[in-house]
Amino acid sequence: MAKRGGFPGMGGFGGMNINNLMKEAKKMQADMQKSQEELAVKEFEATAGGGAISVKVSGEKMVKEIKIKKDVVDPDDVEMLEDLILTCVNEALRKVDSAQAAELGKFNIPGLM
Repeated sequence: MAKRGGFPGMGGFGGMNINNLMKEAKKMQADMQKSQEELAVKEFEATAGGGAISVKVSGEKMVKEIKIKKDVVDPDDVEMLEDLILTCVNEALRKVDSAQAAELGKFNIPGLM
């Protein structure tokens, strides 16, 4: 007959005490929350058009600032300006995604990323 509390020969959770497992999970959760809070206050910047447009976004993906150099504003070519702004904003948001993946990826939780 099998012993109570797990599979025979495995010593519970691979020999790990459930209390230790819970402590580790709580520590990992606190570390992840701290990482998310640190990322939220960081700013990420991108430029387009050789620096003609610059955008800053927060780690929470909120656009904080858009700067446009005067010489890139051409009333006859508004589409180019729109494209530069889109390119710049999307690049800044990609930087946030990349930083989040790098920061949270260190926790190595299957299914998280």
